[in-house]
Order: sequence, then C-alpha cells, then structure tokens
Amino acid sequence: MQDRETSNRSILILPALVLALLIAGGLAVRWYLGRTPPASPVISPEEAQRPLREVRLYFGGRDGMYLVEETRELDNCPDDQACMLETVKALVAGPIGDLVPIMPAQTRVLGISEQNGVASVDFSGDLVAGHPGGSVSELFTLYGLADTLAENFPYIRQVRILIEGQPVESIKGHVDLRQPVAADFRLVRRRQSVSREDAASAAEAASVADRNRTAIPAEEDYLPEDEEFPAEGGAR
Repeated sequence: MQDRETSNRSILILPALVLALLIAGGLAVRWYLGRTPPASPVISPEEAQRPLREVRLYFGGRDGMYLVEETRELDNCPDDQACMLETVKALVAGPIGDLVPIMPAQTRVLGISEQNGVASVDFSGDLVAGHPGGSVSELFTLYGLADTLAENFPYIRQVRILIEGQPVESIKGHVDLRQPVAADFRLVRRRQSVSREDAASAAEAASVADRNRTAIPAEEDYLPEDEEFPAEGGAR
C-alpha cells in the first residue's frame, strides 16, 4: 500500500517539475529578449563612404638623375583642397619603395592654396634647414613637387613655395623662387633602365631651359647613387 502511494506521489511530482522548468525557461527567454541590445557604433556617412584616391608622387631615382613615379592611395580626400594637402604630405613623408626622398623628413606642410592655376605651398623652415643643397637636389625638390601637383590636379600648372608663410628667393641658392615654378616633366622617366649619357642629356636639357630664370650654374653636380636627404638635422 505504501509503495502505491509513493508511486502516485512521484507521478504527481514529475509533471509539476516539468511545468516549473517550462515556466522558468519561458521567463529566461522573455528576460533575454527584453534586454536592451548594446548600442552599435555610430558611423558617419562620410566614414562609411571614404573612397581611396590614387595619386602619383614623384621622387628621386636611385641614379640621382631622374624623377620617378610612385603610385599611392590616399583615404583623406573628401575634396581637392584636402587631397592636395594630403598629397604634399605624402610627398614629404617619402617613398615606400626604393626611390629617394626629395624633401627633408622633418619638413611640415603648414598649408596649401590654389588660385588661377598656381598652387602656393607653405612649408616649415625645416625644408631649408634640412636640405642637402646642390642644384640637382633643389631641382628634384621643386619639380618633384610641381609635377606631382600638376599630375594629380591638372588645373595646377605652377607652384609657389613659401617658408613659414613668407616668400623666399631660393632654398639653398641654386634655383630662383621669386617666381612660381612651372611643372616640367622632362626630368621624369618611367621605371626602365637608361644609359648615364642619356640621363645626363635629359637633365641638361631641362636645366638649360631654365638657367637664365633660375640661375642654375653651368656645371651639374649629380647626386651619387647613395645620396639621400638626412632623416634628421641639417644639410650634409
């Protein structure tokens, strides 16, 4: 008799346990579904649509005679004004490949503006203080900058360099900066091997055309293959 009562009691307890588990599970599901989901990070439309812009930068070739193109992608180009600034900053930062910088690494770009096809680029005094000098080095700096801007912003045909907001006559005395420098791609070559004689002829042709205006000396002191701008400090 006692065994039968115990069996009946077990039969009654089992449904009650199942019901309790179902209720507890339902409450847990309701609690989980009712929680406030964590806030998703807010992404502005500008950040969601920041297309990369491909630009071409001109640095010195390892032969010390030509400017050579390096392609880069910039993501901070919402408009031409901002992209011009980022392009010059990338030029100052130097190549990521095997080319040679054309500006001292510590140079800062203070600002850039454009009017009637002339871009005015304002640099910190480090451009002058850290420049190694030499007519070819100055030509690379000036035409690397002018050609880079003209290549990526075709309406820019000339470049005026300012130092700390003020016009300068020259960087190191070899090229006259009292007038804007026009873009000139005669010092540019594609990535292919050329003879030293052909390179010298092309560099001489480019310098002869500007010699009266820029006061470049007749002799051209080409950079050795390992000559580069110092990372820190002044001229070598």
